[in-house]
Amino acid sequence: MIPLERAVVARLESHGEKFEILVDPDLAVRYRQGDPIELEDMVAALSVFENSSRGTRASDEALTKVFATTDFPAIANRIIQKGEIHLTAEQRRQMIAEKRRQVITFIARNAVNPQTALPHPPQRIEMAMEEVRVNIDLYKSLDELVKETVKALRPILPIRFEEVRIAVKVPPDFASKAYGEIQASAQMEKEEWQKDGSWICVVRIPAGIQGDFYEMINRVTRGQGEVRLLKQVY
Repeated sequence: MIPLERAVVARLESHGEKFEILVDPDLAVRYRQGDPIELEDMVAALSVFENSSRGTRASDEALTKVFATTDFPAIANRIIQKGEIHLTAEQRRQMIAEKRRQVITFIARNAVNPQTALPHPPQRIEMAMEEVRVNIDLYKSLDELVKETVKALRPILPIRFEEVRIAVKVPPDFASKAYGEIQASAQMEKEEWQKDGSWICVVRIPAGIQGDFYEMINRVTRGQGEVRLLKQVY
C-alpha cells in the first residue's frame, strides 16, 4: 500500500450514496487506462469510506445496495473505473502533458508523410495538434488517443502508418552485441548464422524510426554492417 500523504480521493456517487477510496493518482489513472497494476499497490487503505477526510466508513448495507457485494477489490475496481479521481490542477496538467508527449512520439515513430515517405518531425505533429485543438482525455488509452488524434490531423497533415522490412548483415566481430540490440528494437522475421560467424536477419520496424535504426547498426558494427531496405509494409 502507498503512504497516506501520497493518496488522493477516488469517489463514486450512486443511488444517493457516496463512496470514497484513497489511491495513488498516477497509478489509479494508469489502472483506469488498462495497465496491469495490483490493487494493493495503488491504495492507501483497504477500506471504502463514506467520507474519507473524516474517516467515516461506508456501511455494509450501502455497499450491498449499490455494488451487490462488500468485497473491497470488486468495489475499488468499480470506483476507480467509473468514479472521479480527484487530481490537483498540477497533477492533471503534468499527466495530460505526458500523455500528449506519448501520442506525439508514437505518431512520429510509426507514421510517415505519404507524399515524401518520410516521418513527420514531432514539432510539426505538435503544432498540428494545437491547430486543430486536439483534446487529450486523461482516462483514454494511448491507442484510443492516437486514433482520435490521427483522425483530427488528417485534414491538415497527410499521415500514413506503415512499416518497413529491412535486411541486415553483421560481421562476426560484432554479431553477438548487435544481436541483442536488434532483437530489442525490431520485430525479427528471420535470422541465420553464417559459416564465417556473421549473422544476417530480416526485421520489420516502424517507418518513422529508419534513421535511428540505421544509426544503431552503424554504431554497434563500427560502420561495417550492411543494411538493405527490402520494401514498405502498409
